Amino acid sequence: MARIATNKLLHKAKKAKSDEFYTQFSDIEKELQYYKNHFKNKVVYCNCDDPRISNFYKYFKLNFKKLGLKKIITACYREQNNSLFNEEKSENGFFFEYTGKEDEKNIIYFKGDGDFRSKESIDLLKQADIVVTNPPFSLFREYVSQLIKYDKKFLIIGNINAITYKEIFKLIQENKTWLGINMGRGISGFIVPEHYELYGTETKIDNFGNRIVSPNNCLWLTNLDNFKRHEDILLTKKYYGNEEEYPFYDNYNAINVNKTKDIPLDYEGTIGVPITFLHKFNPEQFEIIKFRKGDDDKDLSINGKCPYFRILIKNKRLQFKMHNKSLELTSEPIAEKSNINDVSYIPDISGVTKQTVHL
Repeated sequence: MARIATNKLLHKAKKAKSDEFYTQFSDIEKELQYYKNHFKNKVVYCNCDDPRISNFYKYFKLNFKKLGLKKIITACYREQNNSLFNEEKSENGFFFEYTGKEDEKNIIYFKGDGDFRSKESIDLLKQADIVVTNPPFSLFREYVSQLIKYDKKFLIIGNINAITYKEIFKLIQENKTWLGINMGRGISGFIVPEHYELYGTETKIDNFGNRIVSPNNCLWLTNLDNFKRHEDILLTKKYYGNEEEYPFYDNYNAINVNKTKDIPLDYEGTIGVPITFLHKFNPEQFEIIKFRKGDDDKDLSINGKCPYFRILIKNKRLQFKMHNKSLELTSEPIAEKSNINDVSYIPDISGVTKQTVHL
């Protein structure tokens, strides 16, 4: 119930375009530890951040030498005096550059409001190597589109539902972006202003007086390589002999799987999996076929009922050969290009050389 309640905040943010959700230092530190080798001699741009109170700026300044950074640029959408939660805002945004010198205190005001889509902000974006921030949830699609347009590396926070946007899903399918390490409850919560209602039990006021909400439905989206996307998903379940556990869709030739851990290791056809599969997706292990829709361009359904959005995938490593009415799996490696009589390595079948499953 608490999770449903706190999720209301993010839905309201998108509807009302109220985007005052600010990232905690602990969550930034927890994710950034996996990308340290990407930042040497790079310019980092935090283009949704007031440098005086941004935890992104704080993290990069504290780790400036350790990461070997060249420069940090932070830009703020309009000036927010003393506090991000102050209702009285001037009309001009500003930016700040840090190159490792402690006497750098000059804030430069934009001629406009500092919106990330403005020419002034884009000019700063062009100078950057990597963008790291928490962009406006209500403008997430437009924000990511800009990063792709200008060919920027990035690590940003968004709502889990963002991966269901056709623009974002297409980038994931084309291996142009992927999920970070932490997701859901792996992101502890966001700082919100006084006028935000604290829903449910997963809210708190911390020792510094910050009001924290924990919707547990957010993720990191990135195109910086990380170890997780190269790890195979451990497959232990079998389709053959357990067909009743894997119903076919009414409108697409694919079986349904409700949990990623239940993906069968021995099924060569198309499989429908929940969107959370993407958090464990290894593009070397699986191929993404399409999202959500069947052959009739309607939502995938089983006996007339539609499960929550499904991603259709195929196991790229699985190869098979038929012997009469049995399917033989083998751990013998083969060349990448093969014909129907070839067999290939089946990952995660520890200690098994061959197994025969009768059809």
